[in-house]
Amino acid sequence: MTTDWLIACLMGLGKLFLHPLLYVSIAYCLFIGYLRVKRERHDFNTKIYSFSMELRSMLPQGLIGGLILSFLTLATGLAIPLAAMSIMAVVTVLAMLSMKKRFVSPVYTMGLTFFILFFLYDRDIELTLFQDALNQLDRSVYPTLVILMGLLLIAEGFLIVANGSKKVSPHLEVSKRGQPIGVYVSQRVWLIPMFVMIPGGQLPAPFEWYPVFTIGDMSLSPIVLPILIGFKQKVHGTLPELAIKAQGKKVGALAIITVVLAILGREILHHSQKAMDQKLPFYFSKSKLGVQILGVIPQSPADKMGLQKGEVISKINGVVVREEEELYRALQINRAHCKLEVIDNNEQIRFVQRALFDGEHYELGLLFVDDQLKESGQVG
Repeated sequence: MTTDWLIACLMGLGKLFLHPLLYVSIAYCLFIGYLRVKRERHDFNTKIYSFSMELRSMLPQGLIGGLILSFLTLATGLAIPLAAMSIMAVVTVLAMLSMKKRFVSPVYTMGLTFFILFFLYDRDIELTLFQDALNQLDRSVYPTLVILMGLLLIAEGFLIVANGSKKVSPHLEVSKRGQPIGVYVSQRVWLIPMFVMIPGGQLPAPFEWYPVFTIGDMSLSPIVLPILIGFKQKVHGTLPELAIKAQGKKVGALAIITVVLAILGREILHHSQKAMDQKLPFYFSKSKLGVQILGVIPQSPADKMGLQKGEVISKINGVVVREEEELYRALQINRAHCKLEVIDNNEQIRFVQRALFDGEHYELGLLFVDDQLKESGQVG
């Protein structure tokens, strides 16, 4: 198990170099470096720092943050749906195209992803490229995104404090009174390659070989997600080192508040849903209309007939059934073929029938609620 995880992580790290966002971010850093050098030459007739300065600080600092965040997400099993990852990548590219470095921040990229998913969830909107991924979404993605946003904001705060005030670029401006003044500009783009878990089975066809691990009743796959964090701050009222480090600490404080609120909100949702469910009557219990299906065993005759949990079998081979024993006896009327009258979950009557073959699952492959012990299942 440990070896499989290590191999998966190493393969995922290697595939980081195939991710288009890596090369987009490299081009982006070189471009903003070019603009900075152009401005420095305009103001001082010389360049102060190399145009590759932003590129050199992009990955080394982000690797440390990526390792820490990867450990946290893998240890906690925090799963990010593929739809969220795809939309976040698109939002990040659009934020980069705006040329506003501060928009390339988790609070914007993940915040917009949150609202886009909220808008798209459970709506009849056809998106060819993302439709399969969107179909696998559930509401648990919302607190997960907020928690991840909080963790990335903590990383952003640390990066600003540790690296944001280094090699800041001086700049000349004209004040409102027409006086020349000096300001300092810090602009950075950090790439954080972090491992996140995506629910198993959501990977597209080219990644079907990717390893899937089971934690409890969940199947998860670790995959590398490159995340960009942009930062820009202009300082004219104090020393740039003091102002930038103070800003980084405020971002970190905001992140801690975000994570705490997200965790509390997730717990509130859990307990409120549990309380609501406890107030409802038992859905799976004895029915006066027939025998209610508690579950369907995969690949069984019942599964191949399209029977669903919650449906009620009212007749088998023309015989009315109200108890499991009656159902068993009705099945014996014709061992090679069965015809069922079923009341579906919309309270509509439908008929299903199928030939039964030797070698198939014993009987139909249905689970029922036992009359004497509601929590135990029997196979019919």
